[in-house]
Amino acid sequence: MKGHLVKESMSLKLWRAVSYIVLIFFSLLCLFFFFMLIINSTRSHYQIQQGFDFLPGSNFISNFKKVLSEDQFPIGTGLLNSLIVSGFTSVLAIYFSAMTAYAIHVYNFKGKKFMFNFILLIMTVPTQVSALGFVDLVNKMGMRNTFYPLIIPAIASPVVFFFMKQYMDSSLPLEIIEAARIDGSGEFRTFNQIVMPIMKPALAVQAIFTFVGAWNNYFLPSLIIQTKDKKTVPILIANLRSKDWASLDVGEVYMMITLAILPVMIVYFSLSKFIIAGVALGGVKE
Repeated sequence: MKGHLVKESMSLKLWRAVSYIVLIFFSLLCLFFFFMLIINSTRSHYQIQQGFDFLPGSNFISNFKKVLSEDQFPIGTGLLNSLIVSGFTSVLAIYFSAMTAYAIHVYNFKGKKFMFNFILLIMTVPTQVSALGFVDLVNKMGMRNTFYPLIIPAIASPVVFFFMKQYMDSSLPLEIIEAARIDGSGEFRTFNQIVMPIMKPALAVQAIFTFVGAWNNYFLPSLIIQTKDKKTVPILIANLRSKDWASLDVGEVYMMITLAILPVMIVYFSLSKFIIAGVALGGVKE
């Protein structure tokens, strides 16, 4: 019996060691592309053409100055534009999606199940399917080359709504809402001062995902934005990469991409402590 337990213990340790090795390998594999990006941002166009090197180059400052001095691709303006669009998109998406999920979770009304299923059905519609009609509507409303068509639709975010609803099902007892009503709290006060703090992990998780999605969005901004002073970072990077090969500086491209991911990394590391709690509770229903 003792020998059997020792054998099981050794087998468990072996599987654990193998699991750690596999996880470390895939973690290093994911981080390698970030490492490669940073290394190439310090090298010149000629050095990059010679092949990858694990040692950083000496052209970081020159690449940085080239990116900042680009009049045709104003990275500073692009970063500000992307921050405006991504920031407002995140705030609107998580607040109004949480409010919609709260209404579906708390209230009982006719057509509640149909409304929930209808919102989920919208999740299956690709953006490309409705893009032509959306751009036509934007033109008729006179909002072409503005940020409004990129921000306002975030109010209706089915994916964020679904996550919030699942999180509320697992972590927001209706007894708390009833107690607040008995104490005389209004619905908006209950939502803003009681529900929102409870939802903090889910809000942080969806803020990260929504911010990253809006930051990397190229399709819709490329259809709506026309002037360079309104272009976001993904459009600038795509335009820079489409330059004539004779005048293209790959080191400059890598530097622009490096600058583009910095705000995303800052947001992620600022809110990452909520990810495990938010995903774990949002994916479990009691």
